[in-house]
Amino acid sequence: MSTSSPSSSTPRSISRRTFLGQAAAGAFAATVLPRHVLGGPGFQAPSDTLNIAVVGAGGRGASVMSALTSENIVALCDVDFGYVQRTVEGRMTDQQGNPRPEYVALKDAYEGATRYADFRQMLDREGRNIDAVIVATPDHVHAVAAAMAMRMGKHVYCEKPLTYSVHEARRLREIAAEMNVVTQMGNQGHSGDDGRRLLEWVWSGAIGPVHEAHIWTNRPIWPQGIAYPDRPETPPSGFDWDLYLGPATSIPYHEGIHPFAWRGWVHFGTGALGDMGAHLIDHTYWALDLGYPTSVEAAGSPFGGPRGRVDSYPLATIVHYEFARGGRDPVRLTWYDGGLLPARPAVMPADAPIDRGGGGMLIGEKGVLVYDTYGYNPRLYPQELEEAYRDAPQMLPRVPEGHQMVWANACKGLGEPTCPFEYAGPLTETMLLGVVALRTGYGEKLMWDGLAGRITNNEEANQYLHREYREGYAL
Repeated sequence: MSTSSPSSSTPRSISRRTFLGQAAAGAFAATVLPRHVLGGPGFQAPSDTLNIAVVGAGGRGASVMSALTSENIVALCDVDFGYVQRTVEGRMTDQQGNPRPEYVALKDAYEGATRYADFRQMLDREGRNIDAVIVATPDHVHAVAAAMAMRMGKHVYCEKPLTYSVHEARRLREIAAEMNVVTQMGNQGHSGDDGRRLLEWVWSGAIGPVHEAHIWTNRPIWPQGIAYPDRPETPPSGFDWDLYLGPATSIPYHEGIHPFAWRGWVHFGTGALGDMGAHLIDHTYWALDLGYPTSVEAAGSPFGGPRGRVDSYPLATIVHYEFARGGRDPVRLTWYDGGLLPARPAVMPADAPIDRGGGGMLIGEKGVLVYDTYGYNPRLYPQELEEAYRDAPQMLPRVPEGHQMVWANACKGLGEPTCPFEYAGPLTETMLLGVVALRTGYGEKLMWDGLAGRITNNEEANQYLHREYREGYAL
């Protein structure tokens, strides 16, 4: 397949019927045939297959790719292939010992792919052979890897949060539009049936106008509020620490980073808000069409690190956002992490469940809508609202193929992605403005000019909108 270098004048989502009609007029018409001609139902012709390179093949990368084993995995990039192998082999069976076919297929696909440690080298060498790139690294590498791939005309699926910084989120959205590529952020709940039903209830007026929203998570479930160790350690064999650092400034290796706990370190991650905001804020942001906030204010426990140094994120925080919504009813959204929870509204029965692991709550003039992480299990209070709106009209298409395959199909010209950077960029900017407010100082309200992309009442705070890159990396 070769859909990876669209010109700005070529429609991105060209239909298969149109493509086949155009191909029939050219010398290569015989290379693209409907799958029923070649192999019967379920057969996938080579020209229907996406050629993919993966940046960050373990952890989340393996999870994403396990849903895409129908495609051709050409190349893998990782700084620790020992961890990649342990990840895949550890998921080959379920808890009862039954084989998991998707990971059996993934193991075979990974074994046939060319391996690299440096994503820049991989993209340079494999550019002619690939259509699309998966980015599933720690947060600090997302933007530079995704930007390089998109500038080469490659479609991109990037794990959440889309980027490490506010500036990066805006630039990825802009680059995606400039290059006319198909993009998707990896917040899989955006494609889920429950989350879409949640939106349909809001849009049907089930809870009336909404002025207040609360979002919470039990994260962090990794160390935070601690200092970075001053004593350097030796990286394990097979792990390339310099390439792991990527665009981030050089610091000594410590074992408490890779493969999971990087989320809590300011140098690499975006804390609980960055880690779970895309799964939890998403449906409220989408349902209420919030756009850019006009202000953000934060409070919390102390950052980890000695005086004058910010090493790790706080153990618990609260962030308040205000949204003017272009003259419509304003909304105040409050984020809680570290186990903090909002007050239970009077309309909710005392025994009504609130998932302490994470969820959201929309307070309307007629009632309350509560949902769990990923938009799962939405419910309405008082109970009669749920009965009244059980048959509310469907307004959004369902995504039976799943979050990853809907993107892969869109790369082939079959439909549209569900969470492109056009939407994911502003959502990520909003989330990460909360991190900026935490960095700036507790209790100070920052005024945000969304169009200009600047904080207007605290010039010093603007330094946290971006970061400097090491030599050899660029956006």
